[in-house]
Amino acid sequence: LTLGEAENVFAKIIVKDARLSAEDVNEVFAEKQQIIRKSGLLEYYASQETFENVGGLAILKDWLHKRSAAFTAEAREFGLPAPKGVLLLGVQGCGKSLCAKAVSALWQLPLLRFDMGRMFGSLVGSSEENVRRAIAVAESVAPAILWVDEIDKAFAGSSSSGASDGGTTARVFGTFLTWLSEKTAPVFVVATANDISHLPPELLRKGRLDEIFFVDLPATPERREILRVHLRKRGRAEESFDVDALAVAAADFSGAEIEEAINSALYEAFDARSELRQEHVMTALRQTVPLARTMDEQINRLRTWAEGRARNASTERIPEAFEHRRKVEL
Repeated sequence: LTLGEAENVFAKIIVKDARLSAEDVNEVFAEKQQIIRKSGLLEYYASQETFENVGGLAILKDWLHKRSAAFTAEAREFGLPAPKGVLLLGVQGCGKSLCAKAVSALWQLPLLRFDMGRMFGSLVGSSEENVRRAIAVAESVAPAILWVDEIDKAFAGSSSSGASDGGTTARVFGTFLTWLSEKTAPVFVVATANDISHLPPELLRKGRLDEIFFVDLPATPERREILRVHLRKRGRAEESFDVDALAVAAADFSGAEIEEAINSALYEAFDARSELRQEHVMTALRQTVPLARTMDEQINRLRTWAEGRARNASTERIPEAFEHRRKVEL
């Protein structure tokens, strides 16, 4: 904040609470939110999600926990560089965007959503200027987290940009890449992607992002954890359900598909004017065809690419029913 903006927000807090304390940090975030809203390029994302609502992904959680104090003066004195960012690559519906939101709560930093659709303008040069302005806004409210959702789709046309849009996408991508390499402001970038074939190789090199994590379908212990999370969120005691049996029935399900199955079971129970029971959830799971079965080849291709190129966000997986259906492509 500028000196004037800081004075205004402190005066507002003192008038409202008659004191200044650590609990008032959200008022400062609200002032930053106004600055971001005025720019019209970035979206301030007020998320209440925490890592308690994220099942599994133990390695990714541990990696982020170890960097939670990286923006402090103590870390700078120790010689730690500020973390640059992370790319979360993996299967749809397995918690990549949820993790981006949870990092904001874990680190107590504002979450800014970078929407590439807002960057493109009709005038020549306006798209590149919008990206530079968005970056300047993010740096002005730093330390902050910049969330670039579906980055594979945002820069999908960069390779053929010269023939399709006069090179605009390529220049926008170049501006963003240069900033990732050269930035000194404490802006942590969380990028998510589903399709590795659309990811430019320049984005993947070390130095622009600290780590690439592969988020796979949850294994049985992780499905148990996800089921417990969603049952608790809906006010149900997990002791009333055989979570182990439900986790086995949910083989090959993503976290989003497990959540939707529980929602579907709630609708059935509400319609029958009964309490949610084990058979409601089990029936909903049996009626759902998970994406992993309809997109078997694409997910296997993604896993093959990630092996040796990306770090697994979860614990070591025990081969399950899904593994024996892998196909050899020559």
